[in-house]
Amino acid sequence: MTARVAQPRHPALSALARAVRARRVERELTLHALSDRAGVSERFLVQLEAGQGNISVARLCDVAAALGTSASELLRDAESPRRPGVIALLGLRGAGKSTIGPELALGLGVSFIELDQLVERAAGMSLGEVFELQGEAFYRKLERNTLKRLLADGQDAVVATGGSIVSDPDTFELLRRSATTVWLKARPEEHMERVLAQGDERPVQNRGDAMAELRALLRQRSPLYAQAEHVVDTSLLGVEGAVKSLLGALCTT
Repeated sequence: MTARVAQPRHPALSALARAVRARRVERELTLHALSDRAGVSERFLVQLEAGQGNISVARLCDVAAALGTSASELLRDAESPRRPGVIALLGLRGAGKSTIGPELALGLGVSFIELDQLVERAAGMSLGEVFELQGEAFYRKLERNTLKRLLADGQDAVVATGGSIVSDPDTFELLRRSATTVWLKARPEEHMERVLAQGDERPVQNRGDAMAELRALLRQRSPLYAQAEHVVDTSLLGVEGAVKSLLGALCTT
């Protein structure tokens, strides 16, 4: 099988892509809704927001009007210094979110935040207590509302998300619309080893075949994690290599 090689994006198109996407997210428009308003195909908008659509002046005016702005304003936004925004790290426990996250945040000059800690603070109890006393539905709602508040703050940050956040379609869609998503990919054995090395033996307590369960969970969630904008294999790169790879990708796209 011949590997597809992505064509390098022109810096101006990449900058315009970020400006268009930021405006769309700010106005809470889906690609489908923007497509209807601007009179351009949804497929073209996907290419535009990927920095691969060389848009004409006329079409840019149509898109800008649909976004409640002007072509000149979008281009001005594109020329402004880029801010990191929110970088959301995805993956199961043991993916490396709590180790890679702080190093990545340091490299980007932003804060590192663990979303579950904000959820616990909002609930006034631990996650274990939330699930035991209130149930999963309560946790999902609290997680989504906490994420909304974090995104509304406009703070640039690297955010470690809970491993199951991709299982809630609404919350995952919100995250994908409003943040740059990164899947920290690892082999099942790496996940288990890292969690146990942290002194957390919950994955193996009272479980007949904890590794089989972990593999099954990873198979189930991998297609969702793979929807992230960036995928970094931490088993191959390690912490330092993963941080270097992400800094390179995030600072040039």
